[in-house]
Amino acid sequence: MSRLFDELVKKRGFSESFLRPKYENLPSPWLLPDAKKAIERIKKAIKNKEVIILYGDYDADGVTASTVMKRALEMAGLNDVEIMLPDRFKDGYGMSEKIVERAKEIGAKLVITVDCGSGNKEIVQELKDNDIDTIVTDHHECAAELPKAVAVVNPKRRDIQKLIKDFDKYVDELMDLRELAGVGVAFMLVRGMVEDGMVKAGQEKWLLDLVLIGTICDSMRMNIVNRILCFYGMRVLKKTRSAGLKELIRVSKTTRINAETIGFQIGPRLNAAGRMASANIALNLLQTTSRTEAARLAEELERLNTERKNQQMAAMREFEERGVSEDPVLVTVGKWHEGILGIIAGKLVEEYRRPAFVFSKTESGILKGSGRSFGDFSLADALKACEGTIVGGGGHAGAAGVKVSEEKLDDFQKEMNEYYRSLNLDDQEHYLATQADLETSELGGFTLDFLEELSNLEPFGVGNEVPVFGLTHVLVLDKRLLGAEAQHLRLLIMGKDGKMMKLMAFYAPENWRKIENGERLDILMRVEENEWNGLRSVEGRIVDLRGC
Repeated sequence: MSRLFDELVKKRGFSESFLRPKYENLPSPWLLPDAKKAIERIKKAIKNKEVIILYGDYDADGVTASTVMKRALEMAGLNDVEIMLPDRFKDGYGMSEKIVERAKEIGAKLVITVDCGSGNKEIVQELKDNDIDTIVTDHHECAAELPKAVAVVNPKRRDIQKLIKDFDKYVDELMDLRELAGVGVAFMLVRGMVEDGMVKAGQEKWLLDLVLIGTICDSMRMNIVNRILCFYGMRVLKKTRSAGLKELIRVSKTTRINAETIGFQIGPRLNAAGRMASANIALNLLQTTSRTEAARLAEELERLNTERKNQQMAAMREFEERGVSEDPVLVTVGKWHEGILGIIAGKLVEEYRRPAFVFSKTESGILKGSGRSFGDFSLADALKACEGTIVGGGGHAGAAGVKVSEEKLDDFQKEMNEYYRSLNLDDQEHYLATQADLETSELGGFTLDFLEELSNLEPFGVGNEVPVFGLTHVLVLDKRLLGAEAQHLRLLIMGKDGKMMKLMAFYAPENWRKIENGERLDILMRVEENEWNGLRSVEGRIVDLRGC
């Protein structure tokens, strides 16, 4: 172990079980509330050869969870399984009335939800009134009153302490299970099917590539449980049997399979379906066994993702051309695609270091919006404080959806900013600041062997972010601007030990491009491998920099 890697491991406090995860160390699936009830109901469905509907969500977590559950049910001998996904624009999140009508239409006796359902007690009751059972598998926060389903398999149930025998003995595992994505909860139930003998042991591991993708794309914390799932999921993805994933990797021109690939290449393309058109495109891609059909669907996702990026950039340009207000909370409206409002809001937070709400005009005169925040400013609390100016809305501290009538938008903006000011929040920007894991003035430790050691920490994610290194007082030997518009920055730097290294910043800020040779800088960077004409080297990706 190199000195630099040893320091990083100690700084992050990684345990041996984190560094060398073992599949057999996953918690028992029976720690999930109602898991046994769910398995018993599925066994009944197998015995009676029932028709089953899986109801998922329109994002990457939802489509991967739906695929995992369908494949597992097929492994268990259930072949009459249909998947339904909501339409983001017509149905919104969660179960809709469509599920009741469809279940009655095809004679389904069991509905299994994935990545949703905990907050849909009315729909579950309506299904029950029509003699249709429901199993809810979900990872979202639960209300005090749960749906009257056969089973509610959700690690965030408020009554979990009463349900788990010897709760104190398993509290650590239960806390880890709370961080599962929707696909993670579905997979744990599949493990219950394995332990019950319904699915052949070992077969479930081929589903881990989907678990990996859903977990990373839903930004779940990389605790011990998710680390195990994603560690083995990465192995499976690199040799995936999925025709759809193979084609998705091809169209994204991905050369390395890692967390960055998933978060910035695979995930956005899967999510583009639900954002721009229909999530069924992504679902069909993951379901198909035909390489030809997979290629067609992957190309369609590529087109939708390109359209999403173009509309996103156009919206940002439009916002910049209007000029930025001095308000602590940005509120803007335009004729933008509803599916990208959250992305635009996130980009505004990133660019202007302020919470943001982005609205889109609709024909009904009701503005649909999405908000993003950070630090101590909770959007959920803010919307409650401004409930007199909104039609409806809700969400979490960092992300929320909201509807406002056009004539009330100015009132909403005023009241939202008055509420923010009333909190007297100090130094919120520090929540967005990138911190160095380690600082050094020497460059000799950044070798190919060190990169190999870093790969042992993959996959990276929330709670196990890509390491950031602080370079102190390094000398700029050569500065070059690249690209048709000189928008990219490349630096050749030298450390205190006389070792040199190349750094890159794509779409570098204007002040970075004014750096001169001979300057000494403090730089935050991530390290990555660069290959050119068969030669491999370590290169730095600039995160932030400042003069000394």
